[in-house]
Amino acid sequence: MNRVIVGVADMAVSRDPNDVIITYSLGSCIAVVLYDPKVGVGGMLHYMLPESSTDPVKAKSKPAMFADTGVPMLFKETYKYGATKRSLIVKVVGGAQILDEDGVFNIGKRNYMMLRKIFWKNNVLIAAEHVGGNVNRTVRLEMGTGRVLLKVSGLGEFEL
Repeated sequence: MNRVIVGVADMAVSRDPNDVIITYSLGSCIAVVLYDPKVGVGGMLHYMLPESSTDPVKAKSKPAMFADTGVPMLFKETYKYGATKRSLIVKVVGGAQILDEDGVFNIGKRNYMMLRKIFWKNNVLIAAEHVGGNVNRTVRLEMGTGRVLLKVSGLGEFEL
């Protein structure tokens, strides 16, 4: 098993069945997990903020930091490995309200709403999600099986 760690504002795509793609401690950030079972291609994006227009310079150097630049980049990268939009299974994790108890910034909700907007415009359906609340999450994609396993503070680990 090769552990491929996706950090904050990062992305990874693989077709190696020995890879496990994982991201840790999702709070208000969102992980988008894609898997095409027909060709065994999968990937994960861990984005922080909804819109790249808030920092165009940063968006050029770190497109995975933002939903509107990172999500299209993730899909395009899986297509390079042979995935097709029709075959991709899409799962979404994160978007919690952490360190913002009064909901002043609502980053988690804004991140999720931007993702839904992008998916709606591009006719992408979400197969499973675990979003919102006020818990940290760790998610991993097992490339050999396509299973997405989620570890949630207080709930343990389960398949999404």
